[in-house]
Amino acid sequence: MKAAFINPPFKGRFSRTSRSPAVPHASGTIYLPIWLAYAAGSTEKAGHEVIIIDAPADDLSMDDVLERVKGFKPELVVVDTSTPSIYSDVNSTEKIKKELPECFAILVGTHPSALPEETLELSASIDAIAIGEYDYTIRDLADALAAGSPIDDVAGLALQQNGVISRTKPREKIENLDELPFVSEVYKKHLTYRNYFLGTAKYPMLQIITGRGCPQQCFYCVYPQTFHSRRYRTRSAENVVAEFEYVKKNLPDVKEIRIEDDTFTADIERAKKICNMLIERKIKMSWYCDVRSDVDYETLKLMRKAGCRLVGIGFESSNQHVLDLMNKGSNAQMYYRFAKDAKRAGILVHGNVMCGTPGDSRKIQEENYKFAKKLNVDSFQIYPLYVYPGTEAYTWAKDNGYLLTEDFSKWVKEDGSHNCVHRTDEMSPDEMLALCDDYTRRYHLRPRYLGMKLVQAIRSPGDGYRSLKSGWNLIKKIVRSRRQG
Repeated sequence: MKAAFINPPFKGRFSRTSRSPAVPHASGTIYLPIWLAYAAGSTEKAGHEVIIIDAPADDLSMDDVLERVKGFKPELVVVDTSTPSIYSDVNSTEKIKKELPECFAILVGTHPSALPEETLELSASIDAIAIGEYDYTIRDLADALAAGSPIDDVAGLALQQNGVISRTKPREKIENLDELPFVSEVYKKHLTYRNYFLGTAKYPMLQIITGRGCPQQCFYCVYPQTFHSRRYRTRSAENVVAEFEYVKKNLPDVKEIRIEDDTFTADIERAKKICNMLIERKIKMSWYCDVRSDVDYETLKLMRKAGCRLVGIGFESSNQHVLDLMNKGSNAQMYYRFAKDAKRAGILVHGNVMCGTPGDSRKIQEENYKFAKKLNVDSFQIYPLYVYPGTEAYTWAKDNGYLLTEDFSKWVKEDGSHNCVHRTDEMSPDEMLALCDDYTRRYHLRPRYLGMKLVQAIRSPGDGYRSLKSGWNLIKKIVRSRRQG
């Protein structure tokens, strides 16, 4: 059985795998197709022949994709999707089916997982939707197609057969994540990994997953609510460290590993075990991850010793009432302590603040900016709340009459950058976008911040390179915005 895993073209360097899919012009970021790669690896491990075609990263047109697909002649085509690109992705699927009408076409991703029937209704060319994490769903589907077995027996599908839409039994979440192949090995074999860049990462970098799901109750996060669940399932520390060793040995030019778990420190003892093993085995590899503000200084110090260079954290707001309304489960005093401890431990911090959440206002956003300046972390992203189908945030916006459109193509602008599709009682979408752009620009152009980055670049040329590239993209965005304004 031949299976083609496709990240189709859409508005340039579009990152479907991001928690907020878009073309992030301020940083030049483009994500690796993590979930496609994990599924491709699992399917290949089961004995099937696979290819991965990543159009955004390789700058491929749809004609280029079709040429490669026709040359490979797959019986199974797996198309990655996202909310902003869903209509384009369906169109891409239709073009593939026109060239290869006998192939089985399945869509994957958070959007069709949240709206499987609605997505199937968009086109008769879509044979199925994989609901949730799909590593074994695609593997089992390939097995069934190869054997001529009933696909109705494959768990985790929404099917479209002869105009009738149905679901198979739900698929259980993968418990033994150590069974999965190293995604870094899949990257090495099937992708040009130097085509990918994260504004916060050293270059070149790789993204891996060490645990799936998140036990927190934040009302906006799309992956825990539509894809993995709010239960944290993990790879063993031994398995994670073995992948670090694999990267170090087989991909020696990689400068950093980005751990893409929603919260790497959700199981703090496991995180410590990974760090201790990295230290004991003398694996000198820079890495970074996302954490919450409950990480203590001693753990941060251990993480730094183990190679952690930077952590990402969603502060989201400095206002306690707003934090409570979004079920954040933290407070501003924790944030100040965390930022101080991270600096003392020698770890850089990438912070995030949201605009347009329940209870938010212009005054609170002004307070958030003052809060950000006081923290003075390595980088800061201020962005509007993105409401995706399947999340409590989407339900909140829709139920309160704040959602302004259900045309999912409006979730990004014409250039692929993030858009805002909801209002609040106090702010319009344009006002929220303007506030976010203004505060982000002002934060990164402060003399104190620029001086900090200059010292950092002298001490660490790798950090200097990523800062220069991100800064150049930010300047281009500012110039473009002013011309359009």
